[in-house]
Amino acid sequence: MGPETFIPRIRPLVMLILDGWGVAPPSRSNPFSIAKLPNYEDLVLHYPALTLQASGESVGLPWGEMGNSEVGHVNLGSGKIVYQSLPRINRAIADGSFFANPAFLAAIENAKKRKTRLHLMGLVSSGGVHSFNEHAYALVELAKQQGLKELYVHAILDGRDTPPKSAENFVGKLVAHMHEVGLGKIATLSGRYYAMDRDNRWDREEKAFRAMVMGQAEKSGTDPITLIQQSYASGVYDEEFLPTVITQADGSPVATIQDGDSVIAFNFRPDRMRQITKAFVLPGFEKFKRGEYFKNLFYVTMTEYDRDLPVTVAYPPEEITYPVARVVSEAGLKQIHIAETEKYAHVTYFYNGGHEQAYLNEDHILIPSPHVSSYDRKPAMAVREITERIVKEVSKGAYDFYVVNFANADMVAHTGNMQATIESLEIIDECLKQITDAVLSVNGQLFITADHGNAEELVNLQTGSIDKEHSTNPVPFLAVANYLKDNSPYILPGGVASLNVAQPVGILADVAVTVLETIGLPVPEEMTGRNLLI
Repeated sequence: MGPETFIPRIRPLVMLILDGWGVAPPSRSNPFSIAKLPNYEDLVLHYPALTLQASGESVGLPWGEMGNSEVGHVNLGSGKIVYQSLPRINRAIADGSFFANPAFLAAIENAKKRKTRLHLMGLVSSGGVHSFNEHAYALVELAKQQGLKELYVHAILDGRDTPPKSAENFVGKLVAHMHEVGLGKIATLSGRYYAMDRDNRWDREEKAFRAMVMGQAEKSGTDPITLIQQSYASGVYDEEFLPTVITQADGSPVATIQDGDSVIAFNFRPDRMRQITKAFVLPGFEKFKRGEYFKNLFYVTMTEYDRDLPVTVAYPPEEITYPVARVVSEAGLKQIHIAETEKYAHVTYFYNGGHEQAYLNEDHILIPSPHVSSYDRKPAMAVREITERIVKEVSKGAYDFYVVNFANADMVAHTGNMQATIESLEIIDECLKQITDAVLSVNGQLFITADHGNAEELVNLQTGSIDKEHSTNPVPFLAVANYLKDNSPYILPGGVASLNVAQPVGILADVAVTVLETIGLPVPEEMTGRNLLI
């Protein structure tokens, strides 16, 4: 199909995001194998139907990581793969740009210029949730490349996102790496229970802070590995490891953080590093007695922990300048974004690339989610109310573009209740019929897709246990319009049976480009997706 046959600039365009609606072969773990979905099956049989990758590197997550609603909507709205912090930093190390990062180089230059020290502070862990060992290794290598003479690590131990006694191995590998590079020593050890609190338990943070800054702690010793082993022997494991100072032979601390030094906090996830960072950098800090405020401390955070912190950020948030919603708005078109409470932020803030306010001529409609203890008690959630509103607006001709989220397939699947999930799918199918009829009656176009998989996989086939998590399965993309019915090379002869085993041909970012070209709008240069129907 050539572009001239595809872009008749049809409006309205309704984009329906079926949250958690993945695609997988039939099995006893798959509610789609049991649910009666005549309307969905009819659409797949007569209109273009494809599958899209919605997990891992295809949406900017680490390889093999399941997708999620936030990431899915960001990709759907931005038209490009928006790399999350872990793969973004990993890619920077791989391509060498990490070693030219201005924030890191400035921290090292400060230490060289003042003849002070560089301190690395963060979770020494392979968990990949808050930090990643390779990032610490790369920072050690960078400091060596830049000719730095003194580098000290304030190692926070994990035990939550890793097995409870992993630190002996992780810290041992870091020590070996520093020895191999020829730079760096461990200065303190602390469990994340103390150094990474996020619930204003400042008494815990104070213990970690005093170890790092004053060299004061209940525990001390010359060898970090021996100290970890001794803690294990006493029944205290990584997460609750007491803040501990590493000392020299004479009992003095190997190093403490002093005014004029440089600090690089290498956790990439912000939430559990905000408190300890505030203790170092806020002039008016009063949560505990920290002593003298360090006016000349050069403090770098791996990512933006908080907009208001006076620090240098190595990897600021990736800006999404022209999401779909902005392009639609600047073209003078009207749009509506509608969802129930559970997914409202996703069709507004996340779909709009982190833009807080609605654009001109963009309306946001929130339908309250039902007040029930668990959504398997009401598998419809609010999709019928959303459907009623969409049908009403389409019939009035009120908007050119609709962004709609159905939350129930995902939220009910999270309960693990097979029968309730089947019911949620069948209710969606009823609503699909109503929306399809409304859109086609005004010669509009309907795109049906999803942000990630979930509802298609409710049992782990290897263990037999209930699977309440998202999946790495692909998601569908259907294009429904009068001019496309039985008239597209993307129509699958086998219908749903073929779709269930179809190789993905695109990614979520492609949907944004397809949307814009369908309604006849220019595609911004920053969008790297492609039109799925050309």
